[in-house]
Amino acid sequence: MRPFRITTAQARRLPALGAAFFLALGLFAPQAHAATADSTTTLKAQAQAQAQTQTGKAATPRSVPVPKSPDTPKDDRPLPADQQAKATAPAAGSATGAHAAKAAKQLSAAPAAACNVSAFTGSTGAALVQQVKAADLGCINTLYNLTGDDAKGAFNEAQMATVANALRDVSAAYPGDDSTSAGQLVVYLRAGYYVQWNHADVVGTYGTTLQTAIRGALDGFFAAPHSKDVTEANGATLAEAVTLIDSAQENARYTGVVKGLLNDYTGSWTGSMADAVGNTKTVIERGFDLPAFTAALQADPSFATAMASFVTRNGSQLNGSDLVTSIGIQIGNLVANDVTKAQGRPIVKDLINRYPLVGATGPLTMNLVWFAEKKDTGNCSYYGTCDLPARLVPLVLTVDHTCNANLRIRAQDMTAQQLADTCTSLINEDQFFHQVVKDKGPVANDNNTSLEVVVFDDYYEYSLYAWEMYGIAVDNGGMYEEGDPAKAGNQARFIAHEASWLRPAFQIWNLNHEYTHYLDGRYDFYGDFDAGMTTPTVWWVEGLAEYVSYSYRGVHYDDAVAQAAKGTYALSTLFDNTYDNSDSTKVYNWGYLAVRYMLQSHPQDVDALLAKYRVGDWNGARTLLKTTIGTSYDADFAAWLKACGADNCGSLPTSQAPLCTAADTRQYDKNCRRDGVAATTGNYSYNFLNLPAGVKQLTITTSGGTGNADLYYNGGAWATTGSNLAKSTNSGNGETLTITNPPSGWVYFSLYGQQGFGGVTVTTTYN
Repeated sequence: MRPFRITTAQARRLPALGAAFFLALGLFAPQAHAATADSTTTLKAQAQAQAQTQTGKAATPRSVPVPKSPDTPKDDRPLPADQQAKATAPAAGSATGAHAAKAAKQLSAAPAAACNVSAFTGSTGAALVQQVKAADLGCINTLYNLTGDDAKGAFNEAQMATVANALRDVSAAYPGDDSTSAGQLVVYLRAGYYVQWNHADVVGTYGTTLQTAIRGALDGFFAAPHSKDVTEANGATLAEAVTLIDSAQENARYTGVVKGLLNDYTGSWTGSMADAVGNTKTVIERGFDLPAFTAALQADPSFATAMASFVTRNGSQLNGSDLVTSIGIQIGNLVANDVTKAQGRPIVKDLINRYPLVGATGPLTMNLVWFAEKKDTGNCSYYGTCDLPARLVPLVLTVDHTCNANLRIRAQDMTAQQLADTCTSLINEDQFFHQVVKDKGPVANDNNTSLEVVVFDDYYEYSLYAWEMYGIAVDNGGMYEEGDPAKAGNQARFIAHEASWLRPAFQIWNLNHEYTHYLDGRYDFYGDFDAGMTTPTVWWVEGLAEYVSYSYRGVHYDDAVAQAAKGTYALSTLFDNTYDNSDSTKVYNWGYLAVRYMLQSHPQDVDALLAKYRVGDWNGARTLLKTTIGTSYDADFAAWLKACGADNCGSLPTSQAPLCTAADTRQYDKNCRRDGVAATTGNYSYNFLNLPAGVKQLTITTSGGTGNADLYYNGGAWATTGSNLAKSTNSGNGETLTITNPPSGWVYFSLYGQQGFGGVTVTTTYN
């Protein structure tokens, strides 16, 4: 996706850093195609980017984000990038404690007949209480799914008050385990609050009757001496009771309970007791949405210091996925609320400067940095964060690799081979792009002579650091920033991350799609992104990026072919695509189809269109599309879609270097190929090329044909199996060697017949 500049006035806050910490870990990959995330919303909202407004930080170029992968897995670490529908909705799912949760899942997997819902909906008073006490946890867990009359029958206010009063009575002699069924009563109440929250129109409202009953129940339970036992048996029920505080929205009333757990906790607490402390995170986080809770914290400053002490006492546990990190992040909410800001500032400052910004403590410090910068704006000098973006770059991006004068990679963790392969992919795509668009060089006044590709280790790391380092939104799959190409020294940048879920395979999400945006902006579009959006150009901008990405990589675009079979849109309609009026399917799948059709069926019109784009004649281009062409191609496009939907979309261009021209068939040159290379088993095809001084990278590839040819390189002498500096010995003929800083003069490589081979294509490129 292409970028654009945004003024401070236009900017909106980063989607959800800090306020939520839901946990969606995303991914991405080199040579990965653009995700067409399922979405019925427009892309304009998705495309809004963050401009830094803090003192000393200039607004960044406006940038369109890359969609997240629909395969993005989840991570249990706090993630400050994703929005959370807060509004204090009760948490779903239940079991008393971590160990009971396993048993509950097993029990709930039993046939539905094993849990008779009518036992709860058809009973009241003491009979209802007896049914709840007698039920196993697996049965009660299924009640979270109740709807309609069953939901009302089980969880109307009278039923809930009855069970709450029963919990109050049981708590008077709570023995520290579930022998009196306190756990079942707690879980039933949690399920009731959850169902009522989602189906209040059916269940009915909850009023003072239930509020009085639940306060009596929780007062009684937390007052019971054995509710403080540090045992697995007590922890199982305690963990659920802590969450019930939030379910009932009684967060303010029980700040003392939360504070007590934080003060008492030590690293020796494990299992369900650790779960109980971990569940205070929900009470604290959601409590900040309730004025009564923040008022309680304002009246009791010791709550804030208890949170701070909890973190510093247990700092050795910090690893990014621990309960100390999870709860410690909530300290940031102190500075997000006016009534607690004064309490929170010194604590947040101390923690930001106490713990490293990277490594195990990074999730805590970077989340707190977000609160400091976004919720206490203008005070970076107090927190010591004014220069943080510059400090983070070398700390986080420890790999700095130059492909050539036009391409640089900054990464968290990439091997030499991964760097070489990524460079080769982009360098070769450059040639393919020019073959497609037939340009005559950069457009006027374009100074984006180089691209910086930033690669975070995974989506989690991207979301944790990229917002601060580059001032971008991170609730996406990456970001391409074009900036102002007319400005001398402007740096175009694609900020990306690896597709960690595909490991051990290595990929950078949307690499080739985004590189196309860089090339398209430099060679096809005059001015910056905003200029290119003067008239609807999205069909071309995103369609070409998809077309080049898929065609260059030789990947079948399954989603686009499936859309073609539906015949949803006319070509003339797609010419009107904007980020406002299109969902991702229309932008990416249908943009691809429109561009592919035009390139294959009407290349002369594409040439005429690009001639206008390249000089900024947006109105002329629009006239060509909507008046000169208009609807005249719609019928033919519909016929083409029908054939394409049957997987007959026509021929794609091939990404091949030109044939080598030297008379000696063993001699290669810069960016050329030879076809039909052959040798018998155990014999060689010897080859060489003459390199000028200053070559940074030589790439040799083999493909196609029959048999099994292995590739060897040996610098200034003939290459053999016994004398070589590098080799590629895969099965078949798909071999690649990338040589960094080869010597000038004649260098040698050979294909060895591991099995007699023939019809092989050999290509050499260098830069």
